[in-house]
Amino acid sequence: MSSSDALAPIRPAGEPEIRYRVPINQWDESDRPREKLMRRGPSALTDAELIALIFGTGTRTKEGPISAVQLGRALLQAYRSLHNLSRRELKELMRVAGVGPAKAVQLVAAFEIGRRVESQRSGERVQVRTPADVAAVYGPLMRDLRREVFKVVLLNTANVIIGDETVSEGGLAASIVEPRGVFRRAILENAAAIICLHNHPSGNPEPSREDLRVTRQLVEAGKLMGIPVHDHLIIAGTQYTSLAERGLI
Repeated sequence: MSSSDALAPIRPAGEPEIRYRVPINQWDESDRPREKLMRRGPSALTDAELIALIFGTGTRTKEGPISAVQLGRALLQAYRSLHNLSRRELKELMRVAGVGPAKAVQLVAAFEIGRRVESQRSGERVQVRTPADVAAVYGPLMRDLRREVFKVVLLNTANVIIGDETVSEGGLAASIVEPRGVFRRAILENAAAIICLHNHPSGNPEPSREDLRVTRQLVEAGKLMGIPVHDHLIIAGTQYTSLAERGLI
C-alpha cells in the first residue's frame, strides 16, 4: 500500500476532497467533530470523526497537510473497520502515512480503555458462579491479543475474584507455564482456588493437546498444594471454551 493509497479519502459521493486537507478549525462550525458531538451527542459522529477527536490535530505528509478526519479515514480505509483497527499494534498503525508514534499511542490507549470499560462491572466484586462470569471479565481484555497470554485468576473462599496475574506470554508449553509460577501469587495472596485462562489468537476455541497436558499438570499440582484449579478457559475472539464444562477437570 503506497502512502497515496493510504491517504485516499473515504467520503460520500460529491463531497469535495479538498475539505479534508483544510484544518478542522477552518471548517464551518456545524461540521467540526467536537462541536457536532457537543450539539448532537457522540452517536452523530462518523468513525473517522471519533478518531479525529482522539488525535486532536491533523498532520503533514509528503502529499501535504491533512486534517485529523482525513487521517481517520485513511486508517479506516487501510484496515476496513474500527474492529480491525482496534487489533493493530503500534508498528502496524504507523505504516499509514501521517500516523507517527504519538498518534499511534493515542489510538492504542483509546481502544484499551474501551476493553477495560467492557470488562469492569462498576467496581463491584465479581463472584464466579459459571465460566461465563470469568469470560465476561477477561474476554474483552484478551480476545484481541496477537500473542498467547496465560493468566491466573485468584479466588477467595466465596469464589470472588481477588486478583490475577499474567504468568507467561508468547506460547503455552510446560517449559513456560510451570506450576511454581502459576501458584506463587496464589500462595502469597492466600487464594482459596484459582482459574487458569489463556487466549487463542487464531480464533479457534478448541483446546490443543498441549492445553490439555498443561491443565492436567496444574490440576495435580493444585491438589498437592491445597489450592484447587476450578477451571481453565480458552478465550478465542468472542467465544470461549471451559475445560471444566467439558469434564476435562
